[in-house]
Amino acid sequence: QVQLEESGGGLVQAGGSLRLSCAASARTFSTSGMGWFRQAPGKEREFVAAITWSSGTANYADSVKGRFTISRDNAKSTMYLQMNSLKPEDTAIYVCAGDLSGFASRAWKEYDYWGQGTQVTVSS
Repeated sequence: QVQLEESGGGLVQAGGSLRLSCAASARTFSTSGMGWFRQAPGKEREFVAAITWSSGTANYADSVKGRFTISRDNAKSTMYLQMNSLKPEDTAIYVCAGDLSGFASRAWKEYDYWGQGTQVTVSS
């Protein structure tokens, strides 16, 4: 079973940047579609961004489009989320997930394995 570990979260002021990483333990990563989701207290899990196994297609939530960039390095079995121009409403636990089909799905139910998450807090 693939293990995912997120890192890079923290506390940042509004307008600042953070780069999240998601490291995978198995080569299955290279053929998996990968996504980022987030969940704020009292709110439902929300799609953030996803990328196909080949990096050919990336999808973004409207709320982060133009500010966040998803990427991956299959040689390192690692996915990234560069977050710029952060806003207080971006505060949440960010979780990475893998989809064995290889697609960049927006639906969390399509994902087969998940990390534990990393906290991102944006102060105003």
